[in-house]
Amino acid sequence: MPATTVFSTPRFSAVLETPAAEPADAYRHFAAKFAFETDVADLMGDLNKGNHDIVVVDTRSPKSFVQCHIPGAINLARITQETTSQLAKDKVYVVYCWGPACNGASKGAMRLSALGFRAKELLGGIEYWRNEGGVVEGTLGSDAPLYWSMGA
Repeated sequence: MPATTVFSTPRFSAVLETPAAEPADAYRHFAAKFAFETDVADLMGDLNKGNHDIVVVDTRSPKSFVQCHIPGAINLARITQETTSQLAKDKVYVVYCWGPACNGASKGAMRLSALGFRAKELLGGIEYWRNEGGVVEGTLGSDAPLYWSMGA
């Protein structure tokens, strides 16, 4: 006779251990996230429409940038007053690095913001860009490594 599984009412919930926020608080939280980050689909859409109010910034090493980057991106592996002196303050800078396990985009957006630029982080970095079929350019193009290595 097959064993039967008995489902009982759980006594503990990891999801419900911390109560969900009140709807108004949740709305403010989720709405605020859009001021700080964007996703690949939204960036692709805007770039395909030729939106000139956005500048894409790659914070990876110059070598990684040369090998593979989002078309039109600029490389700012170091973000300082000097390296940003020619950038326009009336643009929004969408900053990316390798992927979700890389904090280079967060650091880059933080540094740009400290210098008076409006910045957003690209969720998922170039990894998600490539996974979602985004066009890349560079000496290796889509054959470039997907992840950082000590040699990068």
